[in-house]
Amino acid sequence: MISRHVAVGVVVALAAAMSACTGKTTDSPNPPTPGTSARPSSSAAAGLPFAGAPKVANPLSATVLSGDPCVDALTPEQVRPILGAPLKQSRDDLAAVGPACTWANLDRGSQLNVGYATVAKTGLSGVYQNTKPQSGVWRPIADVQGFPAVAHAGSPGQTPKDLCVVTVGLADEFAVDVAVVLGSAKQGVVDPCGIAADAAGTVTATLKAKAGA
Repeated sequence: MISRHVAVGVVVALAAAMSACTGKTTDSPNPPTPGTSARPSSSAAAGLPFAGAPKVANPLSATVLSGDPCVDALTPEQVRPILGAPLKQSRDDLAAVGPACTWANLDRGSQLNVGYATVAKTGLSGVYQNTKPQSGVWRPIADVQGFPAVAHAGSPGQTPKDLCVVTVGLADEFAVDVAVVLGSAKQGVVDPCGIAADAAGTVTATLKAKAGA
């Protein structure tokens, strides 16, 4: 099971990195880094959203993603119903994406990853531009705790039975990625995107509470 856990970790990392990448450029200044401003300036947010991504009507402050996702995103009590026990927790930050945390049940081969997409500062727009054309599963979600989101997985022509990522736009320029990998006993029995969407709702509710929203 260790080898599968490592392979799954790579898949989740690639999904998050692909979500954060963008080829769009702009002459306007970069938005403030998390924790420096409650709202981006109008010049910093110029050009967002793009690529058909929905606008975030009531964005959260960037400060909600300035902490440790292993502490702030989910509690062990919230993770256990998804993965069972025992749990292994680890920080899996990605330099091109932002802070991330992974919870894994090595006995079942299941995994949950929460990543704060703060580096590229393109939010859902980067996902719509880069991930959508390369995904076999693409399901826009109108409302996750009041925020637009999308579930995505696989390559064109693929519908994975074990993996799904839900990206929630918390503001036009940043997002949170929630990836779920099912153990073999649940593959083909439950929808990984449904599980990921439920987990994303829990994470988003926690971040809203942190913001006092």
